[in-house]
Amino acid sequence: MRDESVAGVSGRSPCEGFRVLQIAPARRSFFDQQIGVLENRGVECTVLTPRGDGGVRSRVDLYRRVLRAGLDRYDLVHVNYGPLAPLGLGQPTRPVVLTLWGTEFVGRSPWLDRATAAGVRYSDAVIVPSSAVGRRLSRRYEIVPFGVDTELFRPISKEVARDRLGWDREARIVLFPSDPKRAVKGYERARRVVDRLTPAPRLETVCGRPYEEMPLVMNASDALLVTSRYESGPMVVEEAAACNVPVVSTDVGFARELLTDVENSYVVGSEDGLVAGLEAALDGDRRSNGRAVVDDFQLDRMADDLLSVYDRVVIDS
Repeated sequence: MRDESVAGVSGRSPCEGFRVLQIAPARRSFFDQQIGVLENRGVECTVLTPRGDGGVRSRVDLYRRVLRAGLDRYDLVHVNYGPLAPLGLGQPTRPVVLTLWGTEFVGRSPWLDRATAAGVRYSDAVIVPSSAVGRRLSRRYEIVPFGVDTELFRPISKEVARDRLGWDREARIVLFPSDPKRAVKGYERARRVVDRLTPAPRLETVCGRPYEEMPLVMNASDALLVTSRYESGPMVVEEAAACNVPVVSTDVGFARELLTDVENSYVVGSEDGLVAGLEAALDGDRRSNGRAVVDDFQLDRMADDLLSVYDRVVIDS
């Protein structure tokens, strides 16, 4: 059975004032936004992440910290990322909510796959960011899209954004929204795609830029180009859409689901498709209508949905 919406899942107004032990592999911007909206609703969150290199020793250390956290203080444990699920399920007293980030099902490691499978099977509730991730599961799940801060990520005049960044107003600029050194992000592929256009646009990256500058960088770009092999979101697709910036992406994460009704944006399955999509997105200097589409992905709705899941799990436990 699938549950496509968590609103009102318990049949009553969501409880606030929860105390939640949050377990995550790292502090990511979308995860920090999740913690922020929960704390704004009165949820007390304690966040534990691995120390060290993230290997076996650091996970054992993290498990010990979970057990020492004083579990009686908490209403539930929320594990963020499938392979960490055993660390939450290994404590005997509190219900467990598991959020999958979407990159768990890529076959990188049999051990990690088994850990995720155990988490999906035994957690009291499973949350996924999109139906594309949920379709991989054989149990009930709740869809809670990662929220985007639409006050921060909003349309800004491209000319104004370029002036503030010192970019050429007349250049065609494509944004590669990841660290080029991360092979999974596909920078070399993005480079080939851009070089096949005539004339080739300038390919900008976000490496080393502060997060707060990202709305300017996106609005200053003619298009966002995602060439990843796999992604949990990617959140940058949602953020670019909120700025009405055209997006061209491989079929990863929730890109296809989010961009289905977004004009002048394309989700494709091949390098040739990326070339054709980018050429179309750059034709005529058009923006997208993504801002209207991401309304369903806003942070307030994410808080409502998470509180509804928490409410049901605590009542049922």
